[in-house]
Order: sequence, then C-alpha cells, then structure tokens
Amino acid sequence: MLPLEWLLTIQDQTEIAPGIFELRLSGDLAQEKVQSGQFVDVKIPSDALLLRRPFGIANVDAAHNTITLLYRTVGEGTQILSECSQGTELSVLGPLGGHGYPIDQLKPHQKALIIGGGTGIPPLHELSRQLVAKGVQVQHVFGFANQESIFYQAEFEKLGPTAYATNDGSYGYKGHVGLLLDEQFADAATTYDAIYACGPKGLLMAVDNRFSAHPNAYISLEERMACGVGACYACVTKLKVDPTIQLKICDDGPVFKTNEVLL
Repeated sequence: MLPLEWLLTIQDQTEIAPGIFELRLSGDLAQEKVQSGQFVDVKIPSDALLLRRPFGIANVDAAHNTITLLYRTVGEGTQILSECSQGTELSVLGPLGGHGYPIDQLKPHQKALIIGGGTGIPPLHELSRQLVAKGVQVQHVFGFANQESIFYQAEFEKLGPTAYATNDGSYGYKGHVGLLLDEQFADAATTYDAIYACGPKGLLMAVDNRFSAHPNAYISLEERMACGVGACYACVTKLKVDPTIQLKICDDGPVFKTNEVLL
C-alpha cells in the first residue's frame, strides 16, 4: 500500500438531494488527525478508470471509526461510485492537503463566517463542527441553484444560523451569494474574526475581493487533483505577488489566504 493509503469499507450510502450522495466509510483513517479543509483521493472500483477522484471530508467520527464524504455525480467515475453497495472496499488516500483551514488562532466566543456554494460546501461541515467544538460562534452563508438542490440543511443549522441564496429565489435570498453578502453581511469584515469559503470560482472571487485585507480570511480552491500528493503538477495556481511562481493546490493548499493567489 502507498503511504496514506487505506482500505475503507462502505458503511452506507444515500442520495440526499438530486445527484448528491452521502457516503459513509469505516476504517482507521477516522483515527488520524484531520484538519478541516483536507481531502481524500478515492480509487473508483473500475479497471477502466486509473485516476483517483478527490473529495472534501465532510465529517470525521473517530468514536464510530467513520468518515463521511458528500459528492455530486458528474461523470462516469462518480456514477460508478454512487452504485457501490454497502460492504464495498475502496482504496482511499488521505488525509491530503498541506494546508487546511487554520482555526487554532480563534478563541471561544469569537465569530466566524463560513461561506460556500454547491459541492464546495461539504468540507465546510467538518470546519463548522471543529469551530463549534472550540466554542466559536459560526454563521453560514450558502448558495444553491434552487431549493431542491439544498443538502445538509439540518446538519448545518444545528451548528449555527444559516442564510441561503438560491439562483431562482425558490428558497431564501434570490440571487448569488455575493449579492447576499452585500445585502445582509456588508459589515462582515469588521464583525467576524475569521472568514472561510469554499465553492465555485465566482464565489471565491467574491470572497477574495471583499475580504482581501482581512487578517483571517481563507478560501479553498476546487480542482481536479489527480495524484493528490503534489507529484503530477496537474493542479496549479499562481502566486499573486509573483505570477511566475506556481503553487500546487493539493500540496501547497487547497486552502490559501485571501489575496494570496490568482483566481
């Protein structure tokens, strides 16, 4: 086996929204120290598919020896994964990511704003759990296409207040997350002690622009990370102060400070 490679067993798998699956895996990876924002690379059980698929870690339950992944079916690999039954063993590399979300600087009763969109939301659940465990007050701001596509609503609302934006206005604020931030969180830069975000490029650009000067504002980049360990240079981004310097998202990230990289 490779370093960081684990054989994990599917404990259960459920479609929790159209095309969105909650996958619970059991195995000793759950006993590792996982920094929120880190991810795993899963080998799809098909000889025709060589490249692993990266998934953010949505939940770690050491007491029950499980980790939870949330993913959307977007191609052949994730479709095959969604059809795997209970008891299937999967080869999983992890936890991967040289830099997750920094939380050690926060103290009890401080406030954190957590911003996400679509399939960028799963790793924010583990982040929120770890912050709440520290006594930090969390506020979530999430964007979805419509009400039908919303997932993990109860799980997030159990941790802290959650504001929603939907593109069609079928739930919460009508419009994208950037507009919701402008209208309801205009003073967030001074109100919150830390800002955390993960989601599509437009959302990350909005957060990067609004909180570029915040001392504790971070974004997690979404990218296809073929090897997950920094060997293949398939996932790179450029340093803003010197675009000739390329950073590997899987190894130097996936979490970066706002105003650190070019989006």
